[in-house]
Amino acid sequence: MGYLYILGTISFTVYGQLILKWKIDQYGALPEALWDKAVFLIQLLFNPWILSGFAAAFIAALCWMAAMTKFDISYAYPFMSLSFVLVFIISAFLFAEPVTLQKSIGMALIVLGIIVMR
Repeated sequence: MGYLYILGTISFTVYGQLILKWKIDQYGALPEALWDKAVFLIQLLFNPWILSGFAAAFIAALCWMAAMTKFDISYAYPFMSLSFVLVFIISAFLFAEPVTLQKSIGMALIVLGIIVMR
């Protein structure tokens, strides 16, 4: 069951990051004027998709707390690196973000690091 908590943490974290990126891209760049920045951020804050991203972060935290009852943090925490890998891969497909050799090597090193630490 403990691995399901880690999987939940990773899944909800990845969901939240991708949703935030998706909606913020739709809203555009942060305005220059202070008042406009405040209005912009408040509009984002009350967007239902953005709220779902915040809810996902909260659920991820609950999953993480549950995972901490099952594993040592030194064992469980490296698995959190998989969220970087998943966001990288999914963002390449959803947002057409560039996949470079340097990024690919970095992701491979993360996965290798997880394998070594297990």
